[in-house]
Amino acid sequence: METELKTVDTLRRPVRGAQAPPSLQNEPTHATSNRQVASSSSAIVYCEGNFAKIDGKTANGLVRHSEAYRILSVIDSTYGGRDSGLVLDDVTNDIPIFGGLEAAVAHESFIPDALIYGMAPSTGRLSPADRNVVLEAVGLGMNIVSGLHEYLSDDSEIANAASERNVTIRDIRKPKLSKDMRLFDGSVRGVKALRIAILGTDCAIGKRTTATVLARALNAKGIKTVLVGTGQTGLMQGAKYGVAMDAVPPQFGCGELEGAIVAASEAEHPDVILIEGQGALSHPAFCTSAFILRGSQPDAVILQHAPKRPHRCDFPSMPMPTPESEIVLIEVFADTKVIGVTLNHERMTDAEITGTIKAQSHKLGLPVTDALSRPAAHLLDMVVAAFPGLKQGSPMAAI
Repeated sequence: METELKTVDTLRRPVRGAQAPPSLQNEPTHATSNRQVASSSSAIVYCEGNFAKIDGKTANGLVRHSEAYRILSVIDSTYGGRDSGLVLDDVTNDIPIFGGLEAAVAHESFIPDALIYGMAPSTGRLSPADRNVVLEAVGLGMNIVSGLHEYLSDDSEIANAASERNVTIRDIRKPKLSKDMRLFDGSVRGVKALRIAILGTDCAIGKRTTATVLARALNAKGIKTVLVGTGQTGLMQGAKYGVAMDAVPPQFGCGELEGAIVAASEAEHPDVILIEGQGALSHPAFCTSAFILRGSQPDAVILQHAPKRPHRCDFPSMPMPTPESEIVLIEVFADTKVIGVTLNHERMTDAEITGTIKAQSHKLGLPVTDALSRPAAHLLDMVVAAFPGLKQGSPMAAI
């Protein structure tokens, strides 16, 4: 079997190819003789030295929520022997952390289906130590899932090893050929669903997590909601619609996202479409927020902010913007309104969260909450208050 090199097609259809969840892959995953058959693909997440940190955001997201993979364990020798939920959120999730791949595999009675590279380093590249772990996993017959900008399927050593072991390499960020990409054509304006973008004041600040919590809350109230993924972690988690925005040439960024939104609208007929944000509109290192605002033409925006973060992630010389300045920029840049603010409570005590919610709500004249430390109902109320016409019906499964 050849290493999987196919890529996503978001035009009028869900995510498929290299970016697609295992259940939608065009090529079947071949099991080794000692692998158990499971209802969903099982995976170990590799996050050495970075779990519960900013660069470990992919692993953090996967242990919190994953529809595409059944997460068995995390690899990070810093926390070996501990429960990943306790480390990340002070809540047990029964996903253990191991010091290495050998121990993680030995803990199972079968060879897991995949090793997921669970880090998002600023370099976007594989370190020599990480390469050895990937090759070790391939040697065990495990498929590889990577969100790096460096495509492992193009690495001759890794690709040849994968071919020999008859396993696949899923490069989340590897786009389709530009000839197959779509330009923005304005068809998003015909989408009847309410469109809400979850943006932020920085990268790796919790936009995807807030979007996931909100999607669950809306669906639980019978407001049919689809979450469109725009980054590697959301696609790994199993987003049915989406595109890795930072891997798409600028000319096609708006059109590719528009295609994913139109596809979700036509196939699912949802009441609400949530669009996962990337980077920050004000951040000079990222342009994806601009494409998201242009391509999705959102009816509203929810802004995620980390009050205790002193500077931009990976940019110590760049102070964080205020929520006020980001709101002004968003509303000047796009024909939309910010309807609320959500907090990333890193470095904050519970008392500080409460005080900040009260102070920011008064200052901004907007509802403010924290998607993880406060009830999801508060996030739901934020949306319903802005759009009271949303009809609540019977609970339904999240999409």
